[in-house]
Amino acid sequence: MAELSLSHRALYEEVAELLRQRIFTRELVPGSWIDELKLAEEYGISRTPLREALKVLATEGLVTMKVRRGAYVTEVSERDLTDVYHLLALLESDAAGVVAAQASESQLKELQGLHNELEKAVNNRERFFEINEAFHMRLLEIANNRWRDQMVADLRKVMKLNRHNSLLKSGRIEESLSEHRAIMAALAARDGDATAQRMREHFRNGLEAAA
Repeated sequence: MAELSLSHRALYEEVAELLRQRIFTRELVPGSWIDELKLAEEYGISRTPLREALKVLATEGLVTMKVRRGAYVTEVSERDLTDVYHLLALLESDAAGVVAAQASESQLKELQGLHNELEKAVNNRERFFEINEAFHMRLLEIANNRWRDQMVADLRKVMKLNRHNSLLKSGRIEESLSEHRAIMAALAARDGDATAQRMREHFRNGLEAAA
């Protein structure tokens, strides 16, 4: 773990990121107990920064702390998923409407470029997921509301606990791509209401596929 000690970031933040990625890649599966002693030994650190890292992940909803039982990777219930998608639909549709009305031509071209990459990735699920997330996050950046950005970032971390489930449904990638085309068409038309509506539909369909 020499690279951690040499980092300018706090050690617990580095450990949190390592654990976060292990959760997202399913190396640590939802519902599993997190063996603090084993991880501390593996990373060559004391349990103090590890516990601080787990607290960070708990605030993000990725880890659940249970009294006298330790830390567990959070299991996302159907209610959790519904609530997360509902909030994401509200926040990202609002951002999409702002972008349609206020984005510069160069910013819209940037989003179109990401969409073009999405079109090319239709037969590569991992790549499609990566570009899809990049598109959504760039749209949020263009809308330029840091409070909304932070809320969406936290919600998307929880959504990643259910990662790929929606895209595994037969035909869902093609449907998602079609929905993105509709969003891009509304953005190009500078129609804020239509863009927001297309984004809400995108999340509603994503939830149906993920449930």
